[in-house]
Order: sequence, then structure tokens, then C-alpha cells
Amino acid sequence: MLPEIEQYFRLEKLPHMWCPGCGNGIILHSLVKAIDKLCLDQDRTTMVSGIGCAARASGYLDFDTLHTTHGRALAFATGVKFAKPELNVFVLTGDGDCTAIGGNHFIHAARRNINLTTIVFNNNIYGMTGGQYSPMTPNSCRATTSPYGNLERPFNLTELAIAAGATFVARTTTYHTKQLTDLIIEGHKNKGFSLIEVITHCPTSFGRQNKMGTPADMLKWQRDHGISAMRYENLNPEERADKFIIGVLHKTEAPEYTTEYQKLLEKLG
Repeated sequence: MLPEIEQYFRLEKLPHMWCPGCGNGIILHSLVKAIDKLCLDQDRTTMVSGIGCAARASGYLDFDTLHTTHGRALAFATGVKFAKPELNVFVLTGDGDCTAIGGNHFIHAARRNINLTTIVFNNNIYGMTGGQYSPMTPNSCRATTSPYGNLERPFNLTELAIAAGATFVARTTTYHTKQLTDLIIEGHKNKGFSLIEVITHCPTSFGRQNKMGTPADMLKWQRDHGISAMRYENLNPEERADKFIIGVLHKTEAPEYTTEYQKLLEKLG
């Protein structure tokens, strides 16, 4: 481990429990690199996670951390931000944790524009609990609960966040590590609800069932299918069919909820 990031880990909790080739460690590395570049105070930074493979990330980080109940990471993070608005609060959540049981918390955190940096580890499946399909599993892909292919349409998580009111929305992959670090930095600087969706790979539950090859093959797939908005615009509809845009997708300004709440308290006090 690099000396400059070692300070951010609970070394006694390592090695991690993720499968060989899992992309979650890449996301965790990019997160601590972003925190280091931002020069955030560890004692004023909080990590909140729910349940699932992604949620185990908070246990490896040497900050004040909350490993909460399934789908409730954003609800707990909202409470932290209301009680201590001066804290830097990061939410680490998976696609199932965030968009299924946690879906209602997600849209309302975005609607309120609460100053939280939410990183969604999107591996398109419930990796820890048996490989079931999630609201982010692509149509026709296989899972233990869709052995003949998923019939449901997945959420477009970034469009959902924009429609709900998030003021910073971005997407990248675990292949594009520098971009991931940069997006976390930019998302944290936004004064409002920030979503960074990270397309990551689950070689065990998703990769095997969908014959995606090795973890390296899955990273190459991300490289070849995640493209910039400029490149995407130059493609015809047929070429766009299996591609997705990476980078900043939406950025705007709106009143931040906890700031407005504090103003109300001062007015009433």
C-alpha cells in the first residue's frame, strides 16, 4: 500500500473480504486518493454505508464510519448532516442497496439537495446475497433469480438523480481510475447532493453467469463501452446501442437543505 494513503485505512481489518478481481478495491483506492488531494480532516469526515459488498468499504476506512441497515445509508447520512452540517459526509452504497430497498431515500435525498457525496458501486447485481438481479441489472442478463435472462428494464440511475433534483451527477468506471478520483473531488466540492455512479465489475456473481470472462476482460469491456459525451454524439444510433456516457453529466445550483434549515432555526431563534 502506498504510504500517502495508508493513514486512511484500518490496517488491522485488511486484507479485505472481496473476491479476487472485484472492482470495489479500485473504487476505495480512488476515494482515499480524492480525500488526500482534498486535504480533508479525517476527524471531520464521515463514511456511511448500508448492506452489501460495497457497504463493507466503510469498515476498512479509518474515519468515523456507520455501517447501517439495508437501504438506509442515505437516511443515516441525512441525520449525520443535520446534526453536524460541518462534516464531510460520503455515502458508499451498491446498486441494490441504493436503488431497490433504498430507492425512496435516494430520490428524496436528491430532491432535498442535501450536501452528501454519494458513490454508487454499480456491479449490476446483488453480489453478496446470492447473485440475484437488481434494479440495475441490464435487460436479458442472467442472475440466480433470472436464469433465462432478466425481463425488467434497469433504471438509468443518473437520469433518475437528475429528475429527482441532484445538483451534481457523474458516471465513470473502475477502468477509468483517474477520472473516478477527479469526479469524487468535483462531486465533493459541489454544495448539494452529488451522485457518482461507478460501473464496476463483479467477476463472481455477474461475470460468471453472463460469461464476461476474466476480471481483466470485464475491465476491457468498460474501457470499450464507456465513452465521452463528445464521442457519443458522433455515433449513429446503431453504434450507440451498447455504449454509455462517462464524465460529468449534470451540474447546476440549488439551495442546500441543511443550510436552509439552519437559516430557519436562526430566524426562529
